[in-house]
Amino acid sequence: MRRWTFEPILRGLKHGATPVTVLRGPRQIGKTTVLNQAIDLLLREGVSPRRIFRAQFDELPQLKNLSEPILELSRWFADRIVGKSFNQAAHDGEQAFLFLDEVQNLADWAPQLKHLVDMHPVRVVVTGSSALRIEAGRDSLAGRITTLDMGPLLLREIAELRDFGEIPGMLPDTGLASLKRKEFWRELRDLGERHCDVRNRAFEAFSERGAYPAAQARTDLPWKRIAELLNETVIKRAIQHDLRMGPRGQKRDEHLLEEVFRLACRYAGQSPSQSFYLTELRRSMNANIGWQRVLAYLKFLDGTLLLRLIEPLELRLKRKRGAHKLCLCDHAIRAAWLQELIPLDPATLEKQSHLSDLAGHLAESAAGYFLRSIAGLEVAHFPERAGEPEVDFILTVGDQRIPLEVKYRRHIEYSDTLGLRSFIEKVHYNAPFGLLVTLLDREASDDPRIVSIPLSTLLLLR
Repeated sequence: MRRWTFEPILRGLKHGATPVTVLRGPRQIGKTTVLNQAIDLLLREGVSPRRIFRAQFDELPQLKNLSEPILELSRWFADRIVGKSFNQAAHDGEQAFLFLDEVQNLADWAPQLKHLVDMHPVRVVVTGSSALRIEAGRDSLAGRITTLDMGPLLLREIAELRDFGEIPGMLPDTGLASLKRKEFWRELRDLGERHCDVRNRAFEAFSERGAYPAAQARTDLPWKRIAELLNETVIKRAIQHDLRMGPRGQKRDEHLLEEVFRLACRYAGQSPSQSFYLTELRRSMNANIGWQRVLAYLKFLDGTLLLRLIEPLELRLKRKRGAHKLCLCDHAIRAAWLQELIPLDPATLEKQSHLSDLAGHLAESAAGYFLRSIAGLEVAHFPERAGEPEVDFILTVGDQRIPLEVKYRRHIEYSDTLGLRSFIEKVHYNAPFGLLVTLLDREASDDPRIVSIPLSTLLLLR
């Protein structure tokens, strides 16, 4: 199965606007697999193996003996394998393709890559599990890279992987302008209803095991084994490896990172206050911990792409008020770390109705991370302000805003849409309609300005 990033990477290799494509994402979501699939297709299309170079930049001791690993390995490849300079190869119609996996493990990868693509007509694909380290290299590579953020499996990818059937994505490659039309969201709702059998099976699988490829591909393994795998290869690897070293070699507090991540899991889909974080951490660690340190650690975790911090909406240059909303990349990460399974699909949730409130928070977390992963889409949340009720998310496309409220329950009251209606009615927000994300397919509001969409259908947007 080819994930959605396969086609953009292939376009970048063949005729992209920039010489470098950067593929970012949490560990174990299939970045290396996409690279190997792209290489395989190039070979099957007749590209000579001598034009393709792939390097895995794990922290191997031998790499420390090279002062400039990317440049030195590239020179070796050109001299020994291509047999001519990259410039001559491109002139001869034999442009070289370089695939650099987990490049963030190299301290100065960005300046080396900049020099390489500035001096030689090569095409490069770079992967990284740390958005923090990848982001640090963006400035020196401005104008030379295209960035793709790849999260866990999309719902339609789960359907394809599990052989439930195929569902087309709705969001066009041409941009986000279609999101500004209320009719587009109604068409998305219709798409979900037309494919409801496949959608429901995929959403049930997502609810049960999450969206990590290993969890869905290895259905022969019990959840307990999958949870152990996620804890060891994703969470602990990020905390103990990706985040262990700070600037100038300073070690970060691994125990504090774990506790901050535990709180993020516990309160996913919510916006805990500063005082709440500090009270909980001081109690669990028996230490006097300051807010700036906690905030820095939250941002480090955001940098691993395991979670996203959704900021409060900034209006008319006013200072931002309110705390970040916590959105996890996958509810299965929470289930593995806290050893607590919370179902999201309607049928299972009905049998375990005592978990409805928690499921509502996780539905909000899932919606927030999913929307935040759409390139170019601005996502914020709207905390309660004087005279204005809270709204879960505000999507901004150009000069238009789309308020989105998650009400993950079977029965929705008129009062549940107060935040949406209040936001829409403020002319200066320029929000002609709003979205109500629900548990079930049925229409949840008789207000013509509000489009009701079940979470399972919202996740078919991409």
